Amino acid sequence: MLAAGVVLGVGAASTLAAWNDSEFTQADFTAGRFGIVGATNGATFSEHATAATAAALSFQLPATTAAMAPGNTVYALFSVKTLNPSVAGTVQLTADGANGAGLGAHLRYSVRTIPGTTCNATPQTGETVIVPAGSTLTTGATLTQTLTANGASQVNYCFAVTLPTATPNAAQGLGLTARWTFTAMSS
Repeated sequence: MLAAGVVLGVGAASTLAAWNDSEFTQADFTAGRFGIVGATNGATFSEHATAATAAALSFQLPATTAAMAPGNTVYALFSVKTLNPSVAGTVQLTADGANGAGLGAHLRYSVRTIPGTTCNATPQTGETVIVPAGSTLTTGATLTQTLTANGASQVNYCFAVTLPTATPNAAQGLGLTARWTFTAMSS
């Protein structure tokens, strides 16, 4: 009987064994790109990634003057879009704190996004004011703009800079290199 118990014990142990099998998976991941490019004419885009390689805005002075005088307003276009390829994102205009030095202490400006690339005093249907008229040059935008993926569409900014009519004589001969940054973030 003892021998039969040992045989039953071994038999019971062998019936507890189970077969097994495994499945394995893997996946390859590649990070997308995000970047923006800009154009001063709304058509010829390139990267201006540092202050040293900043795009020069093309403000047109009145034909009768070689420099700004009280009452003058000048306009310049700057357009931004994503690279191709690039994911979508948002962009926001910020102003350099040093823009308030020299002539910048007297200048005022506004920025609006416009549907086309004609930047002048004429209001356009569909425009959005992102920096109100009369703002100091150190004022940035409070709104962000949407950038579509793969450079599918662009955001056109119209800058208007004014030397107010009440500008004092002390402003004569002053200068300023104003700087703005378009900070973009992927979405």
